[in-house]
Amino acid sequence: MKTPAKTSDKAAVKTKAASTTKTDTASKVKAKKPTKAKHVLPKLSPVDQALQNHLIFSSFKTSDAATPRDWYDAASYTVRDHVVERWIKTAEAYYEKDPKRVYYLSLEFLMGRMLSNAALNLGIQDELKDGLAGLGRDLENTVEMETDAALGNGGLGRLAACFVDSMATMDIPATGYGIRYEYGMFRQTIENGQQIENPDNWLRYGNIWEFQRPEATYNIRFYGHVVKYADEHGETQHWIDGEHVVAMAYDVPVPGYGTETVNSLRLWSAKAAREFDLRHFNDGNYKKAVEERNETENISKVLYPNDTSVLGKELRLKQQYFFVSASIQDILRRFLSAHEMKKQDDWKLLPEKVAIQLNDTHPSIGVAEMMYQLVDVHGLSWAFAWELTGKIFAYTNHTLMPEALETWSVDLFGRLLPRHLEIIYKINHEFLHMVNHHFPGDVDLLARVSIIDESHGRRVRMAHLAVVGSHTVNGVAALHSELLKQHLFADFDRIYPGKMTNVTNGITPRRWLNQANPGLTALIEKAIGAGFKKDLTQIKKITLLAKDAAFRKAFAAVKHANKARLAAKIEQKTGVKLNVNSLFDVQIKRIHEYKRQLLNVLHVITLYNRIRRGEKTTPRTVIFGGKAAPGYWMAKQIIRLINDVAQIVNDDPHVGDQLKVVFYPNYEVSAAEILFPGSDLSEQISTAGTEASGTGNMKMALNGALTIGTLDGANVEILEEVGNENIFIFGLTTPQVAEMKANGYKPREYYNSNPALKEVIDMIGNGFFSVEEPSRYQPIVDNLLNNDQYLLLADYASYIETQDKVSAVYQDQDQWTRMAILNVANMAKFSSDRSIADYANNIWHVKV
Repeated sequence: MKTPAKTSDKAAVKTKAASTTKTDTASKVKAKKPTKAKHVLPKLSPVDQALQNHLIFSSFKTSDAATPRDWYDAASYTVRDHVVERWIKTAEAYYEKDPKRVYYLSLEFLMGRMLSNAALNLGIQDELKDGLAGLGRDLENTVEMETDAALGNGGLGRLAACFVDSMATMDIPATGYGIRYEYGMFRQTIENGQQIENPDNWLRYGNIWEFQRPEATYNIRFYGHVVKYADEHGETQHWIDGEHVVAMAYDVPVPGYGTETVNSLRLWSAKAAREFDLRHFNDGNYKKAVEERNETENISKVLYPNDTSVLGKELRLKQQYFFVSASIQDILRRFLSAHEMKKQDDWKLLPEKVAIQLNDTHPSIGVAEMMYQLVDVHGLSWAFAWELTGKIFAYTNHTLMPEALETWSVDLFGRLLPRHLEIIYKINHEFLHMVNHHFPGDVDLLARVSIIDESHGRRVRMAHLAVVGSHTVNGVAALHSELLKQHLFADFDRIYPGKMTNVTNGITPRRWLNQANPGLTALIEKAIGAGFKKDLTQIKKITLLAKDAAFRKAFAAVKHANKARLAAKIEQKTGVKLNVNSLFDVQIKRIHEYKRQLLNVLHVITLYNRIRRGEKTTPRTVIFGGKAAPGYWMAKQIIRLINDVAQIVNDDPHVGDQLKVVFYPNYEVSAAEILFPGSDLSEQISTAGTEASGTGNMKMALNGALTIGTLDGANVEILEEVGNENIFIFGLTTPQVAEMKANGYKPREYYNSNPALKEVIDMIGNGFFSVEEPSRYQPIVDNLLNNDQYLLLADYASYIETQDKVSAVYQDQDQWTRMAILNVANMAKFSSDRSIADYANNIWHVKV
C-alpha cells in the first residue's frame, strides 16, 4: 500500500476511541465508524524560527539562559512538530482506507536516539543543522544530550527497532507493541575490572518523543480463579476475582525515510487500579498506603528483572502477560471500532485485517490470550476462535538452544493465570489428539511435542505454544532455519510440513549507514547518487570502484577519521590512548559463553606472549563491549578477566603501541553508532550452530569492517555475498561440532598438544593476571579443561592461524581497503527492508 502514512492509532486523532475494555459488555459492541473529519493543520515555521519559539514557549528559556539540554529540547520539539504533522495524516489515511495491519509484539525495542534519526528520515537534518548553527549551537553536541531509550538489551531489541523503521519506510500499516520500562536492564560501569549494575533511569529528564494516551487503558487480571456455569448453550468459564492492573498506552512516532508515513510504537506502562489507600495513610501506615501502587508499577519498572528467585520469575511472567494482554485488547478494540460484528461469521474478517508477529518466545502467551478474548470475552465458539487464531499469529524463533526457550512451572502459571492454563491444556489436548491420529502409537513423539513438559516437574513450553498456535514459524538466517527443522523443531516440521520457513535478519541502512557513518554515506552518494539510501540494492554499484585508486584513498580516509573519533571517545571513557593506525579489532555484543569473548581473550594473551618474546606483530587494538546478565556469574568473570588482561597489557612498557586492550563500558545504540564505523575487524566467533543470526556482523560489514568468523548464523550468508576471498572464516562447522561432541570431546588433549595454548591457559590459572588473588580465574580454567561446552580449545589453533592471516593482509592497506569496499558493496541482502518485504509477501500477506 503506497499511500502516505500508516499506523499511529486512530486515537491519536479521535480521542473518542473506546478506552478500557469491559469484559461483560465487549461481546455486544456495535461499532459505528464516525464520519471522517479533515483536519487543517497549522503551517510550520521555518526551522530557525521554530527553534527560538520552542526555546521560549516550550522550555521557558531565553537563548542567553538556555542550557545544552534546553537546546536539545527545542530541537526535539521542532523536529517533532514535523513528525506529528505526518503522523496525523498517516492515522487518518489508515482509518479511511482500512488496510490490513501488522502488529509486531516484542519485549524489547532498542530505538536509539530519536532526534537525529527523525531529522534524517524526514529530510530536514541539514535545515536543523543550519538552524542551530545560526543560533550558535552545534547539532552533534545537541544530539549528545539525548539519553538512549532503555527499552532493550541486545540484538533482539535492535532488530525490532530496525524492523519498525523499515515498515514505516515501506508504507506498511504497522504498530509495534512493547513495555515502557521506567528503568533499563542496567547502566554498566566498570569498577576494579568488574561489571557494576546501576539503575538506568533513562526517563530522568522526561521523554519528548512519547505521547501519553490516558484514553487507551486496559484492565489486566492476575491470580483469581475460574468458575464454570452451564446453560442451554453449554458450559462456560469465567475468570473472576484476583488482582487488577491498569495498562496505559504511551505512543512513540516511527517516521519512515523518504515517505510521509509515520507509524506508531505503542508502549504499555503499569498503573495501579487504586493508587493510594487514604485509610492506611491516616492510620500512620504510610508504606501500606502506597504498597499496592508500588507492587503494580514494578511490572513496567525494569527490563528483565533477575529471575534467579521465585519472585523474579513471577515478575517476568507478569511482564509478558501484561503487555501481550493490553496489546491484544487494543488490537481487537481497534478492529471492532471499524467493523460491526453482528454475528459470529462476521469475525472471519479478523485475519484479513490483523496480522500479529511474535518476536521470539516472550509474547507467545498471546496465543492463549487471543483465545481468552475471543471465547470468554467476545463469545465465539472454541473451534471458530482457534481457526481465527491460527490465521493471525506468526512466530519468529531467535535461538537454537533448548535451554533458552522459555518454560514456566505449571504451579506458577496456574496461580498467576488460571484461565490461561486451562486454555493451554485444551489446546494441548486437541493438538496431541491430532498428532496421535497422524502418528498413531508414537508415545515418545507425543511427549516431545506436548506443550506441557511432564519430564521436568511439569512445565509449560512457551515455544511449543507459539509453534502450535501460529500459521508460520521462521528462523532468522538460512542455517538457523535449517537447524530448526533438523533439530530443535524437527518433530513439528514432520507434523506441520511447510510451516517452517526462513527470513534472514536485516538492519536499517538509515541508522546504521546514513546516520552512523555520514562520511562514508557522502562518499558513496558522490560516486553513485543518493538512491542507495532508500534502496540498498543500488550500493552494489560501488563494486567497480574497489579498483579505483582515488576511491580507495577516499574510503581509507573516511575509515581513519571514524577510527580517530572512536579513539577519542574511548580515551574519554577509559583513559586509554590508542594508536589510530593500529588494526581496530572489535567484539561488541552481549557477554555470553557461546559468543566466545573468552576465545578472543586467548588470542590477546597469545599476541602478548609473542611481543614479550620479541616477535614482530601487526599493531592491534582489541575492543570489547557488552553487558552480562546480572545473574550470569561466568559472563561477569569473563568481563573481569578482559579488564585484568587489559591492565597488564596496557601497562607493560615492552608492549607500547603494538597491542592495546579496552573494554567499552555500557554498550548501547549510541555507542554502537561510533563503534561500528570505527572498526577494522568484526569478531563473529560463536561456536558453529549456536548463533541464530546476528546483526552486528551486518552492521560492521556495511561500515567497511572485514569479518573474522565461524560458519554460524548469518556469517554463512555474508560469506556467500562477499566471497571467500573477502572474509576470514575459521573453525569447526556445525556438523563437525556435532560429530566431535558425539565422539566424546576431550579438551585436555588440545591443551596438552599445543604449547602456546597451554601457556595462555596456565597464565590465566596461576594468577599472572590476578596477582592479588591467584585463584580468581581457576573456575574458568577448570571449565575449559574439563568441559569446554563451546569448543574454544578445539577452535583455538584455527582461530590463531586465521588471525595471523588478518594481520598479514592488514599490512597491505590498499588490499585491505579493496576488500572492505567489496564488503560494503555486497550488503544489500542484509537490509531490513528486504527482510520486511519477505515477511510482508510470504507471512503477513500485506501489500508492499
